[in-house]
Amino acid sequence: MTEQTYYYSFLEHYSKELAYVARELENSIFTSPRTMLTHARTFTEAIIKKVLITEKLNKEIQTALVDQLELLDDHGIIKPEVRDALHVVRMNGNKAAHDVRQFRYSEALLSWEAIYTIVKWYIEVYGPIEMKVPAYRDPQPKQEEAYDMAELQVRLGNLERLLTTSIQNLHSNEQTDDEAEIAATSLEADQLDTTQNETGKRAPGLTTIREITYQGDAVEIPYFLRDAFLLPQRFAKSERFLVRLGAEEQARIMSELPADLEGIHKHVKRYNESNDKALFEELQVYIEEEKSRRKLILERPGELFFFYKKDYIVVTEELSQIWLTKEKFTGIPSLLRQLNEDGIHQVGQLPQELVILAKYKNVGIGTVENLFEQLKEK
Repeated sequence: MTEQTYYYSFLEHYSKELAYVARELENSIFTSPRTMLTHARTFTEAIIKKVLITEKLNKEIQTALVDQLELLDDHGIIKPEVRDALHVVRMNGNKAAHDVRQFRYSEALLSWEAIYTIVKWYIEVYGPIEMKVPAYRDPQPKQEEAYDMAELQVRLGNLERLLTTSIQNLHSNEQTDDEAEIAATSLEADQLDTTQNETGKRAPGLTTIREITYQGDAVEIPYFLRDAFLLPQRFAKSERFLVRLGAEEQARIMSELPADLEGIHKHVKRYNESNDKALFEELQVYIEEEKSRRKLILERPGELFFFYKKDYIVVTEELSQIWLTKEKFTGIPSLLRQLNEDGIHQVGQLPQELVILAKYKNVGIGTVENLFEQLKEK
């Protein structure tokens, strides 16, 4: 088992939905114990519903979890240690959902151990005969960037809806063939699980938080861009349009954009439908560029970059110490003079987003591109 493999990956061959929710629970133990405890209850509730369906107790699916557990206990379906583990997860989940106090890692770890008891019993009784549950393993704190709690809630909500749908399909079809269930839902689960990079590591921030549409087309807004500042200079065809919209408090940040861009030009005078279309097209490009930049930053932590459109430069110590003078950089005297007036004398003092430099008087995007190319040469 490699360092990158999450513990419940063995469940993927049986139920991708359960496996993916369990993965998020493991990832959230050391980032948000409250989130882990709340959704651990939902995870075990899904397992109990699967058991009720298999045991032909479908009518009890809509009852409270505590009643379901009592029913299974009365029928001798669950062993005492499994019953106790289920109540641990249930009660901890209830507390986390309602109590405003800070929850501890140790509490999340107790529920994590209880989940192991539950899953092991479930697989041994209802899973494929050939499936073996690995020995219990404590989760390890991740050194990489973690999900923000709000994003984690979105991810778990999406996965839990998929899990609920699979259970509803199973219930309505009265289907007990696990392979048929996997075949019906695995594609959706694969499509949902798009927030990992090529190395298998998690990529925080890429969960879709909302969609923006235009005439039937849609662009997904990743979580890390939910309140991103829409720098007008990043939108070559829509720069002046964005400036005008910003003055009307309509498009300064991503969250100010409406769900449908069609008609956004009506907030300002002398613009039309073609501007809506151009803004949507450039928004698509902007999001892809930002996702590429974020991937680069995650893969190369601790490094400084200069970005210009879809290109970038790694800023070495040597490069950062070069003076911004007419002798070092030719053909851009006005930009250099204004930078020096603002106290920017060395390359390392330049903004990470170089297109911002187009704000200076008599400095166009061509001048910024000229600077960027000279920086690349150096």
